[in-house]
Amino acid sequence: MTDSSNRVITIPNLVSFVRLIGVGVFWWFLLNERILAAAWLVFAVGWTDWLDGYLARRLNQVSKLGAVLDPVADRVMIVSAVVGGLIVGVIPLWIGIPLLAREVLMGWVTLRLVMGGHGVLEVRYIGKLATFILYGAIPAFYLAGAGVLPDLMTPVGWITGTVGLVLYWYVAFLYIRDARNGVAGLKSSDPEKRGQ
Repeated sequence: MTDSSNRVITIPNLVSFVRLIGVGVFWWFLLNERILAAAWLVFAVGWTDWLDGYLARRLNQVSKLGAVLDPVADRVMIVSAVVGGLIVGVIPLWIGIPLLAREVLMGWVTLRLVMGGHGVLEVRYIGKLATFILYGAIPAFYLAGAGVLPDLMTPVGWITGTVGLVLYWYVAFLYIRDARNGVAGLKSSDPEKRGQ
């Protein structure tokens, strides 16, 4: 564990915090019917997902707060984008509902582990990959809904959304197995790996 593990104010934590602020801006865009702006914001937040973790390792500023803040920023953004997309009718129900169900399931699993003092789940690469793919699919649906190249964006959304959804659920079952094993895949205090 690095000397910065208990620090709160770090550059990576600032990046994660800005990504969380982006969620509020996203809702402002959506509530003001600026669907195109909301789409680009989700895209930007998604494509900076790797940045806070990269900076934490590169600058030796890995922190316990950051290990929590990064995945929370991802979860809150994805849930907001899906719920918002369902409300305005740009996210198909058969993509949106299973994504939300998966978030609820994994939130419950994570909460039980933490409340039981068992630590948190070790991040899997496939989980990061699934999130990355979904951060491409969700804005594609928004762009299509805003009338931006709908003949291209709609198939991109369906294809990447389906692949991302399958991977997202697959890794959820892996995480549940890890949680049941109680040893493999769990970490109690190592913030080195940050993510989903």
